[in-house]
Amino acid sequence: MKFVDEATIEVKAGHGGSGSLSFRREKYVPFGGPDGGNGGRGGSVIIAADRNKHTLLDFQFKSKWEAPNGVDGSGRQCEGISGEDVIITLPVGTQLFDEGGELVVDLKEDGERIVLCKGGRGGKGNEYFKTATNRAPEHFQPGEPGAAGKYTLSLKLVADVGLVGFPNAGKSTLISRISSAKPKIADYPFTTLTPNLGVVQAKGGRSFVVADVPGLIPGAHLGKGLGIKFLKHIERTRVIAHLIDPTAFSETGEVLAPLDAYFAIRNELEKFSSELAEHKEFVVITKAELIPDRAALEPLLAECKARNIRSIIISSATGEGIPELIEMMATAIF
Repeated sequence: MKFVDEATIEVKAGHGGSGSLSFRREKYVPFGGPDGGNGGRGGSVIIAADRNKHTLLDFQFKSKWEAPNGVDGSGRQCEGISGEDVIITLPVGTQLFDEGGELVVDLKEDGERIVLCKGGRGGKGNEYFKTATNRAPEHFQPGEPGAAGKYTLSLKLVADVGLVGFPNAGKSTLISRISSAKPKIADYPFTTLTPNLGVVQAKGGRSFVVADVPGLIPGAHLGKGLGIKFLKHIERTRVIAHLIDPTAFSETGEVLAPLDAYFAIRNELEKFSSELAEHKEFVVITKAELIPDRAALEPLLAECKARNIRSIIISSATGEGIPELIEMMATAIF
């Protein structure tokens, strides 16, 4: 399934039906007697959060949503039928912004339902206006128009742990190892072009969601590389796991020191969001099977200890440290 996290929709609620102007045709009833019924309510447009939806792809093919109008009232005090509500299901984590860029709705909980555009109220028929002094009213109300609007949808994944790091840091391999997620894995930069979610099972029946965010590079907060398009997907996470590849190379072609890699990614997070920089974090040094001498890791491990940040060395290929990492994640969440 193609991952889409931005879309624009136009929605329109139904108009209320008009009230009826009608009189009974009965013998000995003054002026026939008013019996005009009320118009039906217009259908509303409702949005609902569904944890089983993970993309906004549907809205690339259908961008306009319109609820039906209410039916006009009629004689014999018959009320018009109300228009059915239109329910738009969106992934949990979707935000809606109006045309002015103001946040209208933030769907954070599964099953959350909000009326986005309310249907118009039905008009009153002339029977409603009958009084002791006005027994044959000729007044009735038209239906009210339904609300309408144009909204931008922006999806922020809802996950407990966000995996961040440079391209090829081992994020996709790790999430495929600890969950049933099957991301694309290859030995070249930016293998992952869309975020991946995986459910991880820990001891004691605990489970949590991990998000594999496409690789970051210096300048990501300015849009470089895959940039801010995917940085937003770790804003809702509760824990950030910095994946450090000790064999990574810098832009100059030199081996990038693990400590420098950590600070480079952390710098991008801080510049993108000060709140994001305050998230719980731990450091995961990957590809242990490719490290002949672990002395090069000492500066990073010492920095983690000084900052009171938990760190661990793992190998997704051999399984080294994987059970401990899962427990570390679970402990940080629960």
